[in-house]
Amino acid sequence: MVLPTADEVLNDSQGLSTTQARQRLLEDGSNALPGDQRRTLQAIIRETLQEPMFMLLLAAGSLYLVLGDLQEGIVLFGLVLVVLALTLYQEGKTERAMAALRDLTSPRALVLRDGQLVRIAGSEVVRGDILVLAEGDRIAADAVLISGTDVQVDESLLTGEAVPVGKVVGVTPETPTHTAAARPGGDGQATLFSGTLLVKGHGTARVTATGPRSEIGRIGTALETLTAERSPLKTQTARLVKVLAVIAFITSLLLVVAYGLLRGDWLAALLAGIALAMAMLPQEFTVVLTVLPALGAWRLSKQNVLTRRIAAIETLGATSVLCVDKTGTLTENRMTVAELYAQGASTVPGERLSIDYAAAPELPEAFHTLVEFSILASVAEPFDPMEKAFHRLGQHFLKDTEHLHRDWTLMQEYGLTPELRAMSHVWKAVDGEAHVVAAKGAPEAIVDLCHLDTDAKARIAAAVEAMAAKGLRVLGVAQARFTGERWPAIEHDFEFEFIGLLGLEDPLRAEIPEAMAQCRTAGIRVIMITGDYPATALAIASQAQLGAGEMDQILTGDAMAVMSDAELQARLKTVSVCARIAPEQKLRIVQALKANGEIVAMTGDGVNDAPALKAAHVGVAIGGRGTDVAREASSLVLLDDNFASIVRAVRLGRRIFDNLRKSMSYILAVHVPMRWRGATAGAAGVAGAVVPAAYRLSGVGH
Repeated sequence: MVLPTADEVLNDSQGLSTTQARQRLLEDGSNALPGDQRRTLQAIIRETLQEPMFMLLLAAGSLYLVLGDLQEGIVLFGLVLVVLALTLYQEGKTERAMAALRDLTSPRALVLRDGQLVRIAGSEVVRGDILVLAEGDRIAADAVLISGTDVQVDESLLTGEAVPVGKVVGVTPETPTHTAAARPGGDGQATLFSGTLLVKGHGTARVTATGPRSEIGRIGTALETLTAERSPLKTQTARLVKVLAVIAFITSLLLVVAYGLLRGDWLAALLAGIALAMAMLPQEFTVVLTVLPALGAWRLSKQNVLTRRIAAIETLGATSVLCVDKTGTLTENRMTVAELYAQGASTVPGERLSIDYAAAPELPEAFHTLVEFSILASVAEPFDPMEKAFHRLGQHFLKDTEHLHRDWTLMQEYGLTPELRAMSHVWKAVDGEAHVVAAKGAPEAIVDLCHLDTDAKARIAAAVEAMAAKGLRVLGVAQARFTGERWPAIEHDFEFEFIGLLGLEDPLRAEIPEAMAQCRTAGIRVIMITGDYPATALAIASQAQLGAGEMDQILTGDAMAVMSDAELQARLKTVSVCARIAPEQKLRIVQALKANGEIVAMTGDGVNDAPALKAAHVGVAIGGRGTDVAREASSLVLLDDNFASIVRAVRLGRRIFDNLRKSMSYILAVHVPMRWRGATAGAAGVAGAVVPAAYRLSGVGH
């Protein structure tokens, strides 16, 4: 794609000067998300020191030193250093890996400054900047399109829908404001959103919002109101420690009182009470809760799962519900042609064909022209996912045939417009004088170009409806011939002939059905959450063998909006698919599941997933293609973008969780009584008859 020159952009706007940009950067701040979640070593140390179990270890070691037991004190402080070193090593290594991912995915922007096109860091983009955009660019800030050709944007990171949306010029350079009602996912808007991907076309846009004022920024701001969820095991352990602390306090108090009354030596009584209390408090819990998860984090890293917070590993093993984002997590986040419809004669129904790349060695002759002209209506080197799908289809079935025309010359292009949602390419063939015209677009637009009769329109509408019911994105294709080089002003002036329809799907990952079966075997319930239409969600759920039933069993965003919290909690006990869900509703779903007593793990890769990732007991970010916001809000990061890795991680997490419970049971059943007897014996060495006297006073043995 050829970028416009500075002079061409200057025809629309002068852009900002360096001085203006510097001033606005000071006023608005950098183009970065609020509440930066990057964790420094100091932050990790502070979080570790604030853990109740760790504080217990420090307190116990200090008391041993105060009481003069140098050996015990040194051993406990040695354990403190081991715990701290393991935590710093594992989580510090994770943060360095996160920083590397952040650097690799940091967007840069081409802007107009002082009449020159310069490429700057995305964080330096300011309000009023003119962005120069081409295919493949990541949009650095919220902006309004002020000029452009065939602009299509993938907004799946914000909406969860893989289908690109078209953008139109909505304002002039002199009127840079945009409507506050603009939301991601809408066709025919002028607003571009930060973090989205330009998959087709090129143009210029004026920045209207940066940092926390952008759409991504508003989601980032919502994250600041959430706190990371404590692991259930740590919560239970803290509760157990409190109970033991109360018992130890009461027992020690009784011992101090009994010793003091019987012997009259209150200092010795106090020392005996402290020794007994320390023996009852299980300092070993801290070591177990750190060493085993740290070793588990190392093992998880071998399976491409990065552990940002070690405590999440023990929670992963206790997971009862796994909330899964559809686009890019269950599906491949790429378009594939799944079905073809070739138009027959005027009185003959069209032919249908389901595409199976593995089983079908050849494509029937009736569909060759359809595939040929879908490629001719696309660019030669596509970036758009749909056009890539057409090229893959042609290379698979029509390779080495006369239907692929790399030696033809593109003479004229007609782009998408709000009035006609179709595009056409005029080609000069190697042989013959007539030019070949190929058009593709929305079925209704192609039907309009072909000027079909009522019966033909009805047949095509029925075919479109049948394909759409399967969750497919449907496009129509037409052809025409034109002699001469005085191109018509509009596409309607060509005499188009309808060829057929192509149905595209975002295919399911091959390993998903097996992973779902493993989840069912493990007793983990899976809920798919998506922004797609219910019909599309139901089709994917069926392919994934998720166990979803009829359409009325799907929870939609509209239905959820009118439900109370209690009604939502009851509904989520049976629902497996949530469709047309807005970002803020994902968070509400997670909170409702937690209110039902479920241990919730949430997977996702987009900005829209970040609040739910942080609110869940375990947030699992898809790391390879995901956003910084999602990765930094999560507890675990999946590096290979493979859903099956999550299942393996849960299996390992359960093994670690089981080992932790066994270790804790051992400490309670064996080690604590042994230490209690040792401490009692030590106390008896200081005050020989305290315990027997206490027994006599309590009446035990009578």
